[in-house]
Amino acid sequence: MSKSLLAVSFLFLGSFLFGQSTVCGKKNRVQSQLKSNSLSIAQIAETEYYDVHFYHLDLNMTNMSTDLSGTVRMDASAKQPLDSALYELFSGFTITEIRVNGNAVDYSRNNSAIKVPVNAAQNENFSIETDYSGTPPTAATNPLGGSGMSQDDSPTWGNEVVWSLSEPFSAYEWFPCKQSLTDKADSSYFFITVPSNLKAGSNGILEQVVNLGNGFSRYEWKHRHPIDYYLISVSVASYVEYNVYANPAGAPNPILIQNYIYDNPQTLPYFQDDIDETADFMELFYELYGPYPFEDEKYGHCMAPFSGGMEHQTMTTQGFFTRGLTTHELGHQWWGDNVTCASWCDIWINEGFASYSEYLMLENLYPNESAGHMQDVHDNVMNQNGGSVWVLDSLNENRIFSGRLTYDKGAAIVHTMRYMVNNDELFFEILRDFQVSFKDSTAHGIDFKEALEDATGLDFNPVFEEWYFGEGYPTYSLLWQQSGEDVIVQINHTTSKPNVTATFTNDLDIRFIRPGIGDTIVRFDISNNSQTFTISNIGTIASSILIDPENWIINQVGSINQSDELSLIENGENNMNLSIYPNPSFGTFQIHGLTQKAELTIYDLKGKERKKVSVLPNDIIDIKNLGEGSFIIEIQLVNNKKRFKIITI
Repeated sequence: MSKSLLAVSFLFLGSFLFGQSTVCGKKNRVQSQLKSNSLSIAQIAETEYYDVHFYHLDLNMTNMSTDLSGTVRMDASAKQPLDSALYELFSGFTITEIRVNGNAVDYSRNNSAIKVPVNAAQNENFSIETDYSGTPPTAATNPLGGSGMSQDDSPTWGNEVVWSLSEPFSAYEWFPCKQSLTDKADSSYFFITVPSNLKAGSNGILEQVVNLGNGFSRYEWKHRHPIDYYLISVSVASYVEYNVYANPAGAPNPILIQNYIYDNPQTLPYFQDDIDETADFMELFYELYGPYPFEDEKYGHCMAPFSGGMEHQTMTTQGFFTRGLTTHELGHQWWGDNVTCASWCDIWINEGFASYSEYLMLENLYPNESAGHMQDVHDNVMNQNGGSVWVLDSLNENRIFSGRLTYDKGAAIVHTMRYMVNNDELFFEILRDFQVSFKDSTAHGIDFKEALEDATGLDFNPVFEEWYFGEGYPTYSLLWQQSGEDVIVQINHTTSKPNVTATFTNDLDIRFIRPGIGDTIVRFDISNNSQTFTISNIGTIASSILIDPENWIINQVGSINQSDELSLIENGENNMNLSIYPNPSFGTFQIHGLTQKAELTIYDLKGKERKKVSVLPNDIIDIKNLGEGSFIIEIQLVNNKKRFKIITI
């Protein structure tokens, strides 16, 4: 969902914890497995006794009213011997009949909870058909939701539209269902009967439009991929169809992008160039994230009069077309639809990565705009001091869809994790592998942490403790002093929410301006709030030093000052009395003065790690494979660290 589409207010309910404990670092956090804001805990537990496999919605609709009627069939299987099955439908609908396996049955109804007898053995399949009619609720008739189905006219174009928007808890407001993120239906059909002058858009492939001969037509959409309850959609209006195709490298066939645009002479010409660009975005994400998950069907858009977009699977509902909005919703087809958050606490899996998709689009297609975009993201996050990406109150819709935390901070920490991986080829391979590992399924934020660790061998517990579960951001200050060819730097930082996150231990880039030589970026390993480092043989630097020059980290910059109080002699790192030779090197070097085993890491001047080895006194280090250039050598002993610059020729 686009961050511009946020509820103005929402009745606050205390969150309910239900599920297994997941450990991140030293803290235990119980992941909320809340399925609905309209059922009791006991009723939610009952919905877990069966698995949904298939929905078939067969509804009569129009564009002038949200009134609907028809039948919804739900196929499921019992996870244990099951006398009855419980599902949800808004209490304001009139139910004509419910059938189980084709036979009419008696049922009980308690507000939105419907319970029907199924008498199924463990693993036995059963089918429930519900005939119903009525008007979905509005915010006035259902203060806890009222957004599942809407009717309005476009204030710009004048077209009348009825459309669905079920995220997070509103699917039951217009069709009978089980609202569980972790129970995706294997497939879904949606047959929509509308007046013949209208079109109806939905998920999957439009297999046929049947002219019923009475002024009505039935649009028969079939989607043969797993889908979460809130991603099933419909939009009804007087539309024109406008189609384009994407041709991603490696795709077996061109990918259809099917667009239902207001039937208005001015609308399509106004948006056509923006719609056409969807193909470019599809081709980009196909490369970065892997194959489009639904490429055997389609992608597309249905217009509806609201200020944002909703990532309905294979056919986004969108109020307008801009590069940012279109790429955000398209990114959701991977992050949110193919891989869906396993709880609303972990909405970052959906919205953080979809928001980062906006940045990736700019970085690759409009590079002059990407830096400004990320700065705007950081500035919005730092408008307030606190707040975590992880959502503690999974019933608070405003908090779930916080533009500052879920969207902007969520995107910014993906950017930081990319920086920590320090290898773009590997980072995007991790993203593609994650899409395969969790295809058609759900994931927690912790699952992505483990994917990072498995691929890199690095410990991402601190990153998640500080940036995902933690709150606030650092403000960095720097003192420095030149002594001959060496420089000593002291990096200090405070945090905006020290009672929650007192220290940020992510790496940090510092750019040194060297007259006549060129800029040098050195990456520092930050482990506490004040650290002193020595860089040897760096040459003369100017007074211009930049902290995090490429904006990888959400941060403020305090003071950067040259200080006569810093002294290389007083710095404990200087007591290591180490040097490297020969420098320049013809492909090998040794460490003079080394008396014990040490860890040696070599970085290029962009901070990318190029080699890491353990060394002993008198070892000869081979760096022929690095080629010609300048590199930073970091030597780590038990309590000390020293850096040198080496030139290979």
